[in-house]
Amino acid sequence: MTNTDLYGKTALVLGGSRGIGKASGIAMSQMGANVILLARNSEYAIDAASELSVHTGQKHSIIIADTSDTDSLQKKIKKLVSERIVHILINNSGGPVSGSLLGTTPEAFSIAFNQHLIAYHIVSGLVIPGMKKDHYGRIINILSTSVKTPLRSLGVSNTIRGAVASWSKTLSNEIAPFGITVNNILPGAIETERLNELINAKISKTLLSRDEVVNQMKAEIPMGRFGKPEEIAAVIAFLASPSAAYVTGTNITVDGGRTGCL
Repeated sequence: MTNTDLYGKTALVLGGSRGIGKASGIAMSQMGANVILLARNSEYAIDAASELSVHTGQKHSIIIADTSDTDSLQKKIKKLVSERIVHILINNSGGPVSGSLLGTTPEAFSIAFNQHLIAYHIVSGLVIPGMKKDHYGRIINILSTSVKTPLRSLGVSNTIRGAVASWSKTLSNEIAPFGITVNNILPGAIETERLNELINAKISKTLLSRDEVVNQMKAEIPMGRFGKPEEIAAVIAFLASPSAAYVTGTNITVDGGRTGCL
Protein backbone atom coordinates (compact mmCIF):
# COMPACT_ATOMS: atom_id res chain seq x y z
CA MET A 1 0.00 0.00 0.00
CA THR A 2 1.29 3.47 -0.87
CA ASN A 3 2.38 5.49 2.17
CA THR A 4 2.86 9.22 1.57
CA ASP A 5 2.22 10.33 5.16
CA LEU A 6 4.86 12.74 6.45
CA TYR A 7 3.19 13.45 9.81
CA GLY A 8 5.85 14.06 12.46
CA LYS A 9 8.61 14.54 9.90
CA THR A 10 10.55 17.79 9.46
CA ALA A 11 11.60 19.00 6.01
CA LEU A 12 14.23 21.66 5.32
CA VAL A 13 13.88 23.32 1.91
CA LEU A 14 16.75 25.40 0.59
CA GLY A 15 15.61 28.13 -1.79
CA GLY A 16 12.16 27.65 -0.33
CA SER A 17 10.60 31.05 -0.91
CA ARG A 18 9.77 30.80 -4.62
CA GLY A 19 9.44 28.46 -7.57
CA ILE A 20 10.20 24.78 -7.13
CA GLY A 21 11.36 25.22 -3.53
CA LYS A 22 8.14 26.91 -2.46
CA ALA A 23 5.98 24.39 -4.33
CA SER A 24 7.79 21.44 -2.75
CA GLY A 25 7.39 22.95 0.72
CA ILE A 26 3.65 23.32 0.14
CA ALA A 27 3.36 19.75 -1.18
CA MET A 28 5.13 18.25 1.81
CA SER A 29 3.10 20.34 4.26
CA GLN A 30 -0.04 18.94 2.64
CA MET A 31 1.34 15.48 3.48
CA GLY A 32 1.71 16.49 7.13
CA ALA A 33 5.35 17.56 7.37
CA ASN A 34 6.71 20.40 9.47
CA VAL A 35 8.48 22.60 6.93
CA ILE A 36 11.44 24.95 7.33
CA LEU A 37 11.94 27.30 4.39
CA LEU A 38 15.47 28.65 3.95
CA ALA A 39 15.79 31.69 1.71
CA ARG A 40 17.67 34.96 1.27
CA ASN A 41 14.65 37.25 1.15
CA SER A 42 12.62 37.42 4.37
CA GLU A 43 9.57 38.97 2.69
CA TYR A 44 9.31 36.18 0.12
CA ALA A 45 9.98 33.55 2.79
CA ILE A 46 7.22 34.86 5.07
CA ASP A 47 4.76 34.95 2.18
CA ALA A 48 5.66 31.39 1.18
CA ALA A 49 5.37 30.13 4.75
CA SER A 50 1.85 31.57 4.96
CA GLU A 51 0.79 29.17 2.19
CA LEU A 52 1.96 26.03 3.99
CA SER A 53 -0.74 23.68 5.21
CA VAL A 54 -1.29 23.31 8.97
CA HIS A 55 -4.09 20.74 8.74
CA THR A 56 -2.36 18.38 11.18
CA GLY A 57 -1.23 21.14 13.52
CA GLN A 58 2.24 21.45 12.00
CA LYS A 59 4.74 24.07 13.09
CA HIS A 60 6.48 25.76 10.17
CA SER A 61 9.38 28.22 10.25
CA ILE A 62 11.84 30.13 8.09
CA ILE A 63 15.60 30.62 8.11
CA ILE A 64 17.09 33.63 6.36
CA ALA A 65 20.40 32.61 4.82
CA ASP A 66 22.31 32.71 1.55
CA THR A 67 23.83 29.45 0.30
CA SER A 68 26.73 31.43 -1.18
CA ASP A 69 27.73 32.50 2.36
CA THR A 70 28.70 29.05 3.57
CA ASP A 71 30.11 30.20 6.92
CA SER A 72 26.85 31.83 7.95
CA LEU A 73 24.86 28.95 6.48
CA GLN A 74 26.82 26.43 8.52
CA LYS A 75 26.24 28.34 11.76
CA LYS A 76 22.49 28.57 11.19
CA ILE A 77 22.10 24.90 10.28
CA LYS A 78 24.21 23.85 13.28
CA LYS A 79 21.80 25.78 15.49
CA LEU A 80 18.83 24.16 13.78
CA VAL A 81 20.04 20.57 14.18
CA SER A 82 20.93 21.22 17.83
CA GLU A 83 17.23 21.90 18.41
CA ARG A 84 15.48 19.38 16.15
CA ILE A 85 15.99 16.55 13.69
CA VAL A 86 15.64 17.21 9.97
CA HIS A 87 14.28 14.12 8.21
CA ILE A 88 14.00 15.54 4.69
CA LEU A 89 16.44 17.89 2.97
CA ILE A 90 15.69 19.57 -0.34
CA ASN A 91 18.92 20.98 -1.78
CA ASN A 92 17.82 23.75 -4.12
CA SER A 93 19.59 26.92 -5.19
CA GLY A 94 19.38 29.48 -7.98
CA GLY A 95 20.99 28.54 -11.27
CA PRO A 96 24.55 29.71 -12.04
CA VAL A 97 25.17 32.60 -14.43
CA SER A 98 24.37 31.81 -18.07
CA GLY A 99 26.85 32.04 -20.94
CA SER A 100 29.34 29.94 -22.88
CA LEU A 101 32.41 28.36 -21.31
CA LEU A 102 34.89 30.35 -23.35
CA GLY A 103 35.35 33.70 -21.70
CA THR A 104 33.90 32.56 -18.37
CA THR A 105 36.08 33.64 -15.47
CA PRO A 106 37.45 31.15 -12.94
CA GLU A 107 35.63 33.18 -10.27
CA ALA A 108 32.27 32.29 -11.85
CA PHE A 109 33.03 28.61 -11.37
CA SER A 110 34.19 29.17 -7.79
CA ILE A 111 31.02 31.07 -6.88
CA ALA A 112 28.75 28.42 -8.39
CA PHE A 113 30.73 25.54 -6.86
CA ASN A 114 30.49 27.17 -3.44
CA GLN A 115 26.80 28.03 -3.73
CA HIS A 116 25.80 24.58 -4.89
CA LEU A 117 28.12 21.67 -4.13
CA ILE A 118 29.86 23.06 -1.05
CA ALA A 119 26.64 24.41 0.48
CA TYR A 120 24.82 21.14 -0.16
CA HIS A 121 27.71 19.16 1.30
CA ILE A 122 27.76 21.28 4.46
CA VAL A 123 24.02 21.10 5.09
CA SER A 124 23.78 17.40 4.27
CA GLY A 125 26.65 16.58 6.61
CA LEU A 126 24.91 18.42 9.44
CA VAL A 127 21.47 16.81 9.03
CA ILE A 128 22.55 13.21 8.35
CA PRO A 129 23.37 12.34 12.02
CA GLY A 130 19.78 13.18 12.97
CA MET A 131 18.45 11.12 10.08
CA LYS A 132 20.50 8.16 11.29
CA LYS A 133 19.22 8.62 14.83
CA ASP A 134 15.56 8.68 13.76
CA HIS A 135 16.02 5.99 11.12
CA TYR A 136 14.51 8.17 8.40
CA GLY A 137 16.28 10.29 5.83
CA ARG A 138 15.60 11.75 2.40
CA ILE A 139 18.00 14.04 0.56
CA ILE A 140 16.69 15.39 -2.73
CA ASN A 141 18.81 17.61 -4.98
CA ILE A 142 17.19 19.89 -7.55
CA LEU A 143 19.58 19.94 -10.51
CA SER A 144 18.93 20.15 -14.25
CA THR A 145 18.53 18.02 -17.36
CA SER A 146 22.03 19.24 -18.24
CA VAL A 147 23.25 16.37 -16.05
CA LYS A 148 22.24 14.12 -18.96
CA THR A 149 22.69 16.46 -21.93
CA PRO A 150 24.59 19.79 -21.67
CA LEU A 151 22.46 22.80 -22.52
CA ARG A 152 23.58 25.61 -24.81
CA SER A 153 24.87 28.81 -23.24
CA LEU A 154 24.90 27.28 -19.76
CA GLY A 155 28.56 26.36 -19.48
CA VAL A 156 28.98 26.97 -15.75
CA SER A 157 25.65 25.37 -14.90
CA ASN A 158 26.39 22.27 -16.99
CA THR A 159 29.71 21.84 -15.20
CA ILE A 160 28.50 22.41 -11.65
CA ARG A 161 25.30 20.37 -12.02
CA GLY A 162 27.37 17.43 -13.22
CA ALA A 163 29.67 17.73 -10.21
CA VAL A 164 26.72 17.79 -7.81
CA ALA A 165 25.18 14.74 -9.50
CA SER A 166 28.39 12.78 -9.03
CA TRP A 167 28.65 13.92 -5.39
CA SER A 168 25.04 12.81 -4.88
CA LYS A 169 25.62 9.33 -6.28
CA THR A 170 28.70 8.86 -4.10
CA LEU A 171 26.84 10.04 -1.00
CA SER A 172 23.88 7.77 -1.73
CA ASN A 173 26.14 4.73 -1.71
CA GLU A 174 27.76 5.73 1.57
CA ILE A 175 24.56 6.27 3.54
CA ALA A 176 22.26 3.68 1.96
CA PRO A 177 23.03 1.16 4.76
CA PHE A 178 21.29 3.56 7.17
CA GLY A 179 18.11 3.64 5.09
CA ILE A 180 18.77 7.22 3.96
CA THR A 181 18.08 7.93 0.30
CA VAL A 182 19.71 10.50 -1.97
CA ASN A 183 18.19 11.35 -5.34
CA ASN A 184 18.34 14.05 -8.00
CA ILE A 185 15.44 15.75 -9.72
CA LEU A 186 16.28 17.05 -13.20
CA PRO A 187 13.68 19.68 -14.14
CA GLY A 188 13.27 20.83 -17.71
CA ALA A 189 11.83 24.23 -18.63
CA ILE A 190 9.68 25.11 -15.63
CA GLU A 191 7.70 28.32 -15.16
CA THR A 192 9.99 30.00 -12.61
CA GLU A 193 12.09 33.16 -12.30
CA ARG A 194 15.04 31.14 -13.59
CA LEU A 195 13.20 30.37 -16.83
CA ASN A 196 12.39 34.06 -17.26
CA GLU A 197 16.09 34.87 -16.85
CA LEU A 198 17.04 32.38 -19.55
CA ILE A 199 14.33 33.68 -21.89
CA ASN A 200 15.48 37.27 -21.40
CA ALA A 201 19.12 36.28 -21.99
CA LYS A 202 18.17 34.62 -25.27
CA ILE A 203 16.14 37.66 -26.33
CA SER A 204 19.11 39.95 -25.76
CA LYS A 205 21.43 37.71 -27.78
CA THR A 206 19.14 36.93 -30.71
CA LEU A 207 17.01 40.10 -30.93
CA LEU A 208 13.98 37.84 -31.34
CA SER A 209 10.68 38.78 -29.72
CA ARG A 210 9.64 37.14 -26.46
CA ASP A 211 6.92 35.16 -28.24
CA GLU A 212 9.41 33.90 -30.81
CA VAL A 213 11.86 32.75 -28.14
CA VAL A 214 9.13 31.10 -26.08
CA ASN A 215 7.71 29.32 -29.12
CA GLN A 216 11.18 28.06 -30.08
CA MET A 217 11.71 26.67 -26.60
CA LYS A 218 8.30 25.01 -26.47
CA ALA A 219 8.90 23.46 -29.90
CA GLU A 220 11.78 21.47 -28.34
CA ILE A 221 9.41 19.91 -25.79
CA PRO A 222 7.27 16.98 -27.00
CA MET A 223 4.47 18.06 -24.66
CA GLY A 224 4.58 21.51 -26.25
CA ARG A 225 4.49 23.48 -22.99
CA PHE A 226 6.54 24.56 -20.01
CA GLY A 227 6.18 22.64 -16.76
CA LYS A 228 4.75 24.01 -13.53
CA PRO A 229 6.60 24.07 -10.19
CA GLU A 230 3.79 21.98 -8.70
CA GLU A 231 4.54 19.19 -11.18
CA ILE A 232 8.13 19.02 -9.97
CA ALA A 233 6.96 19.25 -6.36
CA ALA A 234 4.73 16.21 -6.78
CA VAL A 235 7.75 14.06 -7.68
CA ILE A 236 9.78 15.56 -4.83
CA ALA A 237 6.98 14.81 -2.38
CA PHE A 238 6.90 11.17 -3.45
CA LEU A 239 10.66 10.81 -3.03
CA ALA A 240 10.33 12.34 0.45
CA SER A 241 7.71 9.78 1.46
CA PRO A 242 8.04 6.34 3.08
CA SER A 243 6.90 4.77 -0.21
CA ALA A 244 10.17 5.83 -1.88
CA ALA A 245 12.37 3.95 0.61
CA TYR A 246 13.99 1.80 -2.11
CA VAL A 247 14.66 4.61 -4.58
CA THR A 248 18.16 6.01 -4.18
CA GLY A 249 21.20 7.12 -6.15
CA THR A 250 19.27 8.02 -9.26
CA ASN A 251 18.38 10.94 -11.54
CA ILE A 252 14.70 11.52 -12.28
CA THR A 253 14.01 13.69 -15.31
CA VAL A 254 10.84 15.80 -15.26
CA ASP A 255 10.88 17.75 -18.52
CA GLY A 256 7.90 16.90 -20.72
CA GLY A 257 10.11 14.63 -22.80
CA ARG A 258 12.63 17.28 -23.92
CA THR A 259 15.85 15.47 -23.03
CA GLY A 260 17.01 13.43 -26.00
CA CYS A 261 18.31 10.43 -24.06
CA LEU A 262 17.07 7.94 -21.49
